[in-house]
Formats: sequence, structure tokens, C-alpha cells
Amino acid sequence: MMSTREVHLINRPVGLPNDECFDIVEVELPTPEDGQVSVQNLFFSVDPYMRGRMRDAVSYSPPYQLGTVMHGGAVGEVTASEHDDFAVGDLVQSNLGWREAYTTSASSLVKLPANADMPSHYLGVLGMPGLTAYVGTLHIGQIREGDTFFVSGAAGAVGSVAGQIAKLKGCRVIGTAGSDDKCSWLTDALGFDVAINYRDSELVHSLSDAAPDGVDVYFDNVGYEHLEAAIALMNEGGRIAACGSISGYNEEVHRPGPSNLSLIVGKRINMRGFIVSDHSDLRSQFLSDMSTWMSEGKITTQETVVEGIENAAEAFRGLFAGTNMGKMVVKL
Repeated sequence: MMSTREVHLINRPVGLPNDECFDIVEVELPTPEDGQVSVQNLFFSVDPYMRGRMRDAVSYSPPYQLGTVMHGGAVGEVTASEHDDFAVGDLVQSNLGWREAYTTSASSLVKLPANADMPSHYLGVLGMPGLTAYVGTLHIGQIREGDTFFVSGAAGAVGSVAGQIAKLKGCRVIGTAGSDDKCSWLTDALGFDVAINYRDSELVHSLSDAAPDGVDVYFDNVGYEHLEAAIALMNEGGRIAACGSISGYNEEVHRPGPSNLSLIVGKRINMRGFIVSDHSDLRSQFLSDMSTWMSEGKITTQETVVEGIENAAEAFRGLFAGTNMGKMVVKL
């Protein structure tokens, strides 16, 4: 048998995960048996939701088990196959995560289109983050032409796509990001109307200046101060798509929620949390729409690429430090 490497979670983190939480393990790569396929990963994904799975706690997704591989999105190339639907050279998508290669049942793989010239896009704009943005804007936020749409974490994989979808649907789009460079990218490259550097301003005041007529839809990726500012500026009948609260993912003691939460009553605000896996029935329509929008130049994307499995943990930490512009992926 050949050998390959994979990243295991070996300690549950307290705060931001350090290198002692992970181990790069060399394992044997079995030869595929009947119904199985061997795959060499090209890219795998690091995503904020993975931090929650590192806790031994009940959630919408089971926790990672210590001493096992970090599962998550990956794309790779078939190197050996004992299944009629997969041939050597096919590109495939899996949820088998932080590893260089693996052998698995063909049922756990999704074949990518033969013309997929950027397979890593299926971890970002054409993958889970893109679908999250699609669901959150169109189905949870129920955006309408003329709405003022506010998205936090707008320079990330989800926020950058959500803002572009809102823009092409005729919304006025406001986003927050953590640096002037990111804000410039949002307005100059992605077409946002306003971008706010939340590290360099009093957020509620900056948002008030950017949205003098109030906010109709808020797509929340950050939580806490961002959510409180959005509630303060929401119009009557506004909608909040609660996607995540990344600003608190590494905190062991949760901060109190927004002090103005009672405003959702008088303002008749509809605030709804959602998990993208509950909306897999929309995947085909999403892929059709997103592929069209990209071909027409209405949606653009950017990736931050970190090379080498040995740098996976650093790439993951970069999500919380804001080192990524767009989708963060690890290239193998």
C-alpha cells in the first residue's frame, strides 16, 4: 500500500486553536475494492463552522472525534476506480476533508463537470458558501428590488457572494470588513455601494450614515455588535438572515446578546436562523443560476490559497484573524 497524510484533531481547543490541537498523521492508502474509488485531493476547505465541531457539545452537526481526521469540503482527482461511474482523471467533490488522498465508497463522491477548469470554486462560490449566500439572500432574507441590504463579514466567502446577489437583484448594498483594502475590494471590484471598516469606526454611526433610510435586510455572519447595530437601523418589517456569529466562535464564555433585541417586536422584524444543509433541494437551481451569473460577469470571486497540508491549521486560524479575502482554501 501507498502512504498518505491527513490532519487529525487531537486536543479540543480553548480559545483560538493552536498547533497542539492538531497532528499530521501518516496513514496507509488502501487499494480500492469493488464499489470504491481512490482520490488525490487538489484542494480542501477551511470554514468557520468547523470551530463549533471542535467542541464536545450537541449542535446541528456532530462534533469531531479526537484522533480522527478533520472532515470538510474537498475536491480531488480520481487515481484508481472500481466503480463504473468513476474513471481515472475524473474530478470529484467530497466531505472527507483535511487529507492528501483517500479511498472511499463511490457513494460519498459527487462528480464535477468535465469542464470544471477551477475545481476549487466548488468549495466556494459554487459550493457550500455560495449556496449559503443564495439561500440567505433569496429565501431567508427575501430580498426585493429597492431594498437596503446590509451584510457583515462581507469580504468573506459567504458575505462577498451574498452582497453581489443582492446587488444584481436591485438592492442597495452595504458591507462591513476589517481593513481598508477589503473595503476597497468590496466597492471597486464587487460593486457594493458602501463598505465600512468596522475596526476604524463606531459601527452604528457609520451604518446610520450609510443607510439614512434604514436597513431592510441584514445578512448576519458576525453577530454581537454587528447584530445590535443592524437591529437599531432596521426598518419596520425588516428581515434578518442569521447565518453565523464568527466574532464569538473562539470565546469560552458567551457574551450577552444585543441590548436592543426588544426592538424586533415593535419593528415587526423577522429574524430567522438557517443551516444550509437544510436546503439541499435548492442546489440544482443554485448551480444553474450561479453559473449563469458568473458567465455574465455579474458575480466574481476571489480565493486566498494556502499551500501544503502542514499549513492547514494556520489557514484555519486565518479565518478568525481576517487574513482571507474571499474563500480560504488549502492547495495540495
